[in-house]
Amino acid sequence: QVQLVESGGGLVQAGGSLTVSCAASGGTIRTYPMAWFRQAPGKEREFVAGISWTGGRIFYADSVKGRFTISRDNDNNTLYLKMNNLKPEDTSVYYCARRAQYMGAVARSTDEYDYWGQGTQVTVSS
Repeated sequence: QVQLVESGGGLVQAGGSLTVSCAASGGTIRTYPMAWFRQAPGKEREFVAGISWTGGRIFYADSVKGRFTISRDNDNNTLYLKMNNLKPEDTSVYYCARRAQYMGAVARSTDEYDYWGQGTQVTVSS
């Protein structure tokens, strides 16, 4: 049973930067696509960024393209999301997720992911 634990969230001013991490235990992320999602109060959970199991293919939501960078360290079973030029509308709980399909492609739907972390709050003040 894979456990995913996010960390690194917090309060930051608009224009600032933050890096959130996702550490996996009890199983590997090495051969699975991984993604970050976020959910603001009263809104649906949305795709932020995804990375293939090799790290060779990366996808971003249009709203974060050019500001966020997803990366992975398979040797340390860890996923990262570096967030630059943060905006108040980036305020959300950020979740990491492991896709159910072994060596599959990155997917943007929450239905395609079977393991989720508990989330880390990111708050951007204006």
